Amino acid sequence: MKTDIQIAKEATMLPISSIAAELGVTDDELELYGKYKAKINDAFLERTKDKKAGKLVLVTAINPTPAGEGKTTTSVGLGMAMKKIGKKAVIALREPSLGPVFGIKGGAAGGGYAQVVPMEDINLHFTGDFHAITSANNLLCAILDNHIQQGNALGIDPRRVLFTRVVDMNDRALRNVLIGLGGKVNGVPREDHFMITVASEVMAILCLAEDLADLKERLGSILVAYTYDNKPVFCRDLAVNGAMAALLKDAIKPNLVQTLENTPALIHGGPFANIAHGCNSIRATKLAMKLGDYAITEAGFGADLGAEKFLDIKCRKAGISPDAVVLVATVRALKYNGGVKKESLKEENLEALSRGAVNLEAHIDNLQKFGIPVVVAINRFDSDTDAELDAIRAICEKKGADFALSEVFAKGGEGGMELARKVVAACEKPKSFKFLYPEDMPIKEKIETIAKSLYGASDVQLEAGAKKALADILAIDESYAKLPVCMAKTQYSLSDDPTKLGRPTDFTLTIRDIRLSAGAGFIVVMTGAIMTMPGLGKQPAAYSIDIDNDGNISGLF
Repeated sequence: MKTDIQIAKEATMLPISSIAAELGVTDDELELYGKYKAKINDAFLERTKDKKAGKLVLVTAINPTPAGEGKTTTSVGLGMAMKKIGKKAVIALREPSLGPVFGIKGGAAGGGYAQVVPMEDINLHFTGDFHAITSANNLLCAILDNHIQQGNALGIDPRRVLFTRVVDMNDRALRNVLIGLGGKVNGVPREDHFMITVASEVMAILCLAEDLADLKERLGSILVAYTYDNKPVFCRDLAVNGAMAALLKDAIKPNLVQTLENTPALIHGGPFANIAHGCNSIRATKLAMKLGDYAITEAGFGADLGAEKFLDIKCRKAGISPDAVVLVATVRALKYNGGVKKESLKEENLEALSRGAVNLEAHIDNLQKFGIPVVVAINRFDSDTDAELDAIRAICEKKGADFALSEVFAKGGEGGMELARKVVAACEKPKSFKFLYPEDMPIKEKIETIAKSLYGASDVQLEAGAKKALADILAIDESYAKLPVCMAKTQYSLSDDPTKLGRPTDFTLTIRDIRLSAGAGFIVVMTGAIMTMPGLGKQPAAYSIDIDNDGNISGLF
């Protein structure tokens, strides 16, 4: 059986200028990064600002399991399948983080015969967006520490610095560090921390900014520290948001690539959904809606995280809403939720499937609360039996959701034609989109609404530190109470406990910290034991990745 990277290397790619030309993008509106990838500049965005937008399709999934669900693979395959049934579709995805690429799973650009290419470039440095974000983030940190060193005119309390350095790699040793050691010339000693780049507020800002001016303004609104007399210090107070925006002037432009079947794909931005808002950039999504009759986008991890944030944060900020939602699941993953061990998932087990299907039912129920038609896509494996598939189909019918099999991993676009037709039909159904909560609802009630209505929690407990943090935020500006909340939670469970599979009930969601992301425009709520800097396992994917003397990369999934 061929690996993903072997399949990708055998693909016949078209010059990216040809893909762009088919979309109506001129050479002057395209900035090439080699032969097969490019950025689309603001000239095209300006020229098409009044063009009618196409339908928007959101792809999400059940809670992820070690069995795999194939959400990105389904997103890519659906875009290719749309082309097969005569529809013009453009895919809009997030960029992969180097952390997972070298950490737990290898490549992240789809799989099998439903991939975006050039796969190696996309998974590694791509067009340098993440490096620019890392540099902009760390420039702010360097300026902050230099300000303290050079007299500290603002009176910043080194014990109350909130903004941290980032690196796009899983490195647990950097979670908690001491800086400024070695004498006066090396700075003021203080405790510091690192997050992974995709958890940075700068990443979130890039993905939510409408244009360069908006980006610069948002960067200036980042809360970085407090003074000795308890006054907030923002990025604009350090006069560095302009320099940060300068570092991001190219990173804000969406990246254009293609699938194995030459379907256009925009890949731009990449915040994690278990920490940040988990969606690609507003600019890329809106651009996809202008370029195609259907824009296929995805949100990270399960629907309780990525989809909720897409709908309550991104759609609220961008003034958009999906016409249909595709919910990806697998027979294997549902049996895993039903208590079957990973090594036994290939065996038919209708009883376990029935137990685990409550996770699927929960996500269908949750998505329908937003008033959008739902299509359940079962990413099919060879071991799935007809009885198991019929059982899932019956569940979907009972819940009022359409159902389609997806075999895009093995068959490419041809394997997603049934799904594509169901999605097209769903997009024509009436929708009554609504947010889960109004903006004027108090922050604590917003948290409780998500926890109880979506997760199924019976109670929410704010620890003392979280209560104080929320009070400090509202003391800065009462208008922050109107911001949406961005829940930082384990992706593996609807609860804040990753071991609680299926559809947990009668649990308390614990809030240990609340942070203001004023530039991004949301409140981050830290639940359970969620971390903003992942670590590497005993066998990182990096061990399998190699390159030969001719520059051919292997082992990348």
